[in-house]
Amino acid sequence: MSVDLPFHKSWLGEEEHQEVEDTLSSGWLTTGPKTQKFEEAFKDYIGCKHAVALNSCTAGLNLALALQNFPEGDEVITTPMTFPATANAILLQRLMPVFADIEPGTLTLDPKKIEAKITPRTRAIIPVHFAGHPCDMTPIQELADQYNLVIIEDAAHALESKYKGQKIGNSGNATAFSFYANKNITTGEGGMLVTNDDELAETVRVMRLQGISRDAWKRFGKSGFAHWEQTLAGHKCNMTDLNASLGLHQIKKIKQFTELRKKYVSMYDQAFAGVLELETLAVRNYAISAHHIYIIALHLECLTIDRDGFLDAIQSAGIGVAVHYIALHLQPYFVKNFHTKPQDFPVASSYSERVISLPLYPKMSSADVERVIKTVKDLVKKFSRSN
Repeated sequence: MSVDLPFHKSWLGEEEHQEVEDTLSSGWLTTGPKTQKFEEAFKDYIGCKHAVALNSCTAGLNLALALQNFPEGDEVITTPMTFPATANAILLQRLMPVFADIEPGTLTLDPKKIEAKITPRTRAIIPVHFAGHPCDMTPIQELADQYNLVIIEDAAHALESKYKGQKIGNSGNATAFSFYANKNITTGEGGMLVTNDDELAETVRVMRLQGISRDAWKRFGKSGFAHWEQTLAGHKCNMTDLNASLGLHQIKKIKQFTELRKKYVSMYDQAFAGVLELETLAVRNYAISAHHIYIIALHLECLTIDRDGFLDAIQSAGIGVAVHYIALHLQPYFVKNFHTKPQDFPVASSYSERVISLPLYPKMSSADVERVIKTVKDLVKKFSRSN
């Protein structure tokens, strides 16, 4: 099965290549001045007080949780419709992930399902801004305030997202972003934790590099040699200047990339609007989506094929596709260790059987999008029960 239109392809230009070559020539391969420059650019873009560059979004979630010092076994509420990283960050802090079901249409954490999950041991909520659509944060924040809970936002999909006109990441909550290879901008591997909390930001800077009090690039600066001191039991999750070299130019392309994503999403939306066998995701009036991924959900009762068969058929036509996601409560780890069942979270379970992510990235052409549209519509026609 040969795929000639991949699910994703990064847009890296000559400027990224030159910046990496300059970094290689400079001798600063690990965390250094280019990482700091990227942090400053990202902070300015989001409009927050601090941005700390890390090797992944997962590291941002891990550190933000670790610094809360919650007692072992206490609970953190999140969505089952997410990548394992969200729940793994909870588990690795010896905390208990507690799922609340998702909202139909947006597949984001449903605020109406959260309160019933709050117990005396609940300490935090991790909303996931799914596919670029922000969660409805006002009711989530109200619950957090009412029950004295911490909010840590998973914004791996949400670089350009806005909630009620405000960029995700500048609400004051610690928020983790991803620059993985398939994200809206990429550093290959990488992430950023943003916050308006001075103490949290400073502690994360120390924690990201083994709890050492001074960054390596500062220790060997013009001011002379300075001994490092370990002040905390830390992690090893700093971003390198090689990764930041990509980010410095990717961030300059956000506007261009966003406009292309919006264009292709509009093409998809218009083409699929009248296809009764498909559901496209909603955009609420409070939201501006980053359009990280484009998802269709099959109405299986209208088709003679299941979702995996439909996936195979698209890929057989040479088009790469993905699934975001088969929900965590259906995954073997949670079934075995937490005895979760499909009926526990019926909305997430239903979408887990029906969702398909279609190619959506700036490197595509309009002709590529039209090809995907035609392939999907032809398959719907072929497998529709109305034939």
